[in-house]
Amino acid sequence: MTETKIVLNNGVDMPAIGLGVFQTPPEATTDAVTEALRVGYRHIDTAAAYLNEREVGEGIRRADIDRADVFIETKVWISDYGYDATLHAFDKSARKLGVDQLDLLILHQALPSRFDLTLDAYRALEKLLADGQVRAIGVSNFMPEHLDRLLTETSVVPAVNQIELHPYFQQTTLQKVNIEHGIVTQAWSPIGGITSYRDAAKSTFEDPTLLDIAQQHGKSVAQVMLRWHLRQGRSVIPKSTKPARIAENFDVFDFELTGEQLALIDALDTGVRGGPDPESVTLEAFGREIPEA
Repeated sequence: MTETKIVLNNGVDMPAIGLGVFQTPPEATTDAVTEALRVGYRHIDTAAAYLNEREVGEGIRRADIDRADVFIETKVWISDYGYDATLHAFDKSARKLGVDQLDLLILHQALPSRFDLTLDAYRALEKLLADGQVRAIGVSNFMPEHLDRLLTETSVVPAVNQIELHPYFQQTTLQKVNIEHGIVTQAWSPIGGITSYRDAAKSTFEDPTLLDIAQQHGKSVAQVMLRWHLRQGRSVIPKSTKPARIAENFDVFDFELTGEQLALIDALDTGVRGGPDPESVTLEAFGREIPEA
């Protein structure tokens, strides 16, 4: 990993920091993407289930940056799992984004109750990779047992596993499994937004340890958390629609955390998940139709 890029296990370069657009309303997405690319981001993370892929594509076009310079990542939702259904999911996403090739396509969740569909979906990703329609493939929210079965029954090791990861929930065992297999850990909610969403009293932004470290560097708490991730080799996809915050989240390459500061942040782990338990994801509870357009 360099300061700004991570080399995936198939040799593809991925910008280490990207703009996430989870829960970004479609009407705000285009401007956020265009602003992020203006600031210097070259990686945008979206998903079919976010229902804003079309607006992401429009934001990229408005930025007027060469397509080859923008890394586009999106995700297949569980309702589109299965070999043929996942191939069609690629077509839907590519059409909405307005591109012929995706840089990274990942499965949004494991589907433990129908892992046969999960495997068929991943085999479709392998086909898309072999055909050059995607440059890299991966998964999201896969736990060690999901990865073990996937690696046993498919051919291509995922390039990325995108998981909930912030100072209060670090999933160290899962991170070790990813490292053992050459899978990049990509953090969603990397600055702990999920903690304030669930419980404002437990927000990482008010943590005294993080506030003290931020003060020492003349940086914000968010910048400290992002630097912590990058220093430990992870990819991050912070979300914001505010131009000042978008710029702030990208301004994290001009300072270094000490070993002691990294250890203090590591010690904040509570082991408490903020998002859904991956084992609870079922078609019955989480299935939703992904529109054609």
